[in-house]
Amino acid sequence: MHNNSLSHFSPKKIASILVDKNILSSQSAKYYLSHYETAALKLEKNVEDSLSNVTRKTFVVDVLLSFGFTANDISGKKLDEDIIYNALAEAWGYKFKKLDPLKLDINEVTSIPKNLAVRHLMIPVKSEDGKMIIATPDPFNMEGFDDLGRILRSKFEAVVSSKSDILKLVNEFFGFKKSIAAAENEFVENLIDIGNLERYVKLKSDDLSVNDHHIVNAVNHIISYAFEQRASDIHIEPKRDKTIVRLRIDGVLHPVYKISKKVHNAIVTRVKAMSGLDMAEKRRPQDGRIKTVKDNVEIEIRISTLPVAFGEKVVMRLMDPDILFQDLQTLGFEGRDLELIENFIKHPHGIILVCGPTGSGKSTTLYSSLKKISSSEINITTIEDPIEMINENFNQIAVNPAIDMTFDKALRHILRQDPDVIMIGEMRDLETAKNAVQASLTGHLVLSTLHTNDSPSTIIRLLDLGIEPFLIRSTLIGVVSQRLVRKICIDCRESYEVDAEKLAMEGYGTKLKGKVRLFKGKGCSKCRGTGYYGRVAVGEIMPFSEEISRLTKNDASPSEIRKQASKEGLVNLYDNAVKKMFEGITTIEEVLRVVRL
Repeated sequence: MHNNSLSHFSPKKIASILVDKNILSSQSAKYYLSHYETAALKLEKNVEDSLSNVTRKTFVVDVLLSFGFTANDISGKKLDEDIIYNALAEAWGYKFKKLDPLKLDINEVTSIPKNLAVRHLMIPVKSEDGKMIIATPDPFNMEGFDDLGRILRSKFEAVVSSKSDILKLVNEFFGFKKSIAAAENEFVENLIDIGNLERYVKLKSDDLSVNDHHIVNAVNHIISYAFEQRASDIHIEPKRDKTIVRLRIDGVLHPVYKISKKVHNAIVTRVKAMSGLDMAEKRRPQDGRIKTVKDNVEIEIRISTLPVAFGEKVVMRLMDPDILFQDLQTLGFEGRDLELIENFIKHPHGIILVCGPTGSGKSTTLYSSLKKISSSEINITTIEDPIEMINENFNQIAVNPAIDMTFDKALRHILRQDPDVIMIGEMRDLETAKNAVQASLTGHLVLSTLHTNDSPSTIIRLLDLGIEPFLIRSTLIGVVSQRLVRKICIDCRESYEVDAEKLAMEGYGTKLKGKVRLFKGKGCSKCRGTGYYGRVAVGEIMPFSEEISRLTKNDASPSEIRKQASKEGLVNLYDNAVKKMFEGITTIEEVLRVVRL
């Protein structure tokens, strides 16, 4: 370890390193040094007097950040802690580590006392080759390493991480673990008002406190943390001797916590109480919902409980209106495909079907289409199981088999409610499909979903359900088949070259020759090292033309329908995905994973 020295954190030394690394311009460095004292005094007004020596040393970086400088290199990014500490680590001869909470073990991070972690700004992040990796913004803090050595009783190696990341992890991990540990001996529930139909719950955003109920804190933390990580689903899964919490982010599940099995039932009970489910019923699946707020935006959380081998599993789906209600072009549809969809929804009557497997974005496409045509002049009514997202511009009906409110019965009754547009969550059976056809024949625009693999198969599926070919020909407007692929993170996207012959062997771009330019994400702090950030739809849009209608009459196969659709300009899922790959929106790996033929 280097000797402890304040000189490493002098404003002049920090500025000199950043100028040498081309992170800070000479002009910005001079401004920083000449105005340092004034900026420091202003910033110190918001800082507590109880700061440790380490925090005071790193305060010079906080002052630098307060100026809002832009990086001097070609990136043009605003200077942040990661950029600064990365440059400092390289100059000091240390590795920089971006702390990703999804890749850390809560038990390792909390293996030292919280007060020591806060005082020295140090946390253990990984045991590797007989050494404990210690993350800190100050690798010269010998006092801190001495304290850690007495507690850990093992060799350790320092890596540099940003101060804010360390403090954030300390608050989250220590607070969550403390709540879980305290809850192992306390299972009294503070129930909420379950008379509220929307199950409106206010989540606390401050640090977890032992003064509040521990299970309430733990559940609030899990939900808030999922919001922060852009998760679409939370899985709380009981195992033989522990409970695992996983988050689905951009379509991929990430384990985040392993917690004591002792508190599993208490956590499940808390979630049930929040969503108005029967807390005593543990043998049957249940569905419920919670409504809360994130960044002043109302968020729906759909709850599903299911008895599995080791207890009740809970899945919470986070329904963000910013994701569900988007412009069709933002979803990923473009060019001819976008024009076709917009033309579909302009029809005064008929049926539009969106197909694809679970998790392919069908609901988002339906809601975004409804948003596109929504106005005060038309009556939009939806029948859903369950309601994905409550929107006051729509008249939404929830299917409830317990009171015999099924898709087909609800559909029959809403025709008396003078609707213009009807959205049916899913065509599951012949009765629902028949009523949808009748609704379209009587002058209504009907939107619904089917679980089929592609657009041509959708017509065969309707025939299999028992819908007469002449009724399909009279009502079907078009079919949208879709998948979701992960987008390359724009902050770390880079290009590379590959031989066209190699791509041709895989079925890509057979007309190309020589070197082909593709893109990938090398991984950064924004995408947590995955190289991906967000998802985009790839579609296969098939209008139900006269020629395809004639094929339906003659009991044509899906391949015959596809052949005719291709003649009429159909671009299939695979080709649309490959197009996005060449445009640098997604990667070759995503195309293979999601839509490979």
